[in-house]
Amino acid sequence: MSLDDVARSAARAFDLLPAGPEEGPRGSGRLARRLRTDPDTVERDLMKLVLTIVELLRQLMERTALNRVDQGDLDEDQEERIGMTLMILHERMTELCERYGLTMEDLNLDLGPLGSLLPRQDG
Repeated sequence: MSLDDVARSAARAFDLLPAGPEEGPRGSGRLARRLRTDPDTVERDLMKLVLTIVELLRQLMERTALNRVDQGDLDEDQEERIGMTLMILHERMTELCERYGLTMEDLNLDLGPLGSLLPRQDG
């Protein structure tokens, strides 16, 4: 199977996916979801997207660092530096969330049947 065949198959698969019903009172009978933009919240919404990506990367870096610590790949100085960097990044994320009226849970995007983007913070 060539790369073109794979691309055509993927395009057909996405064409077959039904659009979900639009949520809200105006959505009765409409199938496609529409992007709603509000000029008053565009800065906050953009910051939410940016912080979501940064939080995802922070969590991935944290897991990678923990795996490296568990495997003994890092010396004490490296462990200390990575731990301090991740702690400062988490504090800065918290400050930015507070500044834009967001919580860490607000950054956890719902991916529908795939679940949430970020692991839930229970406890």
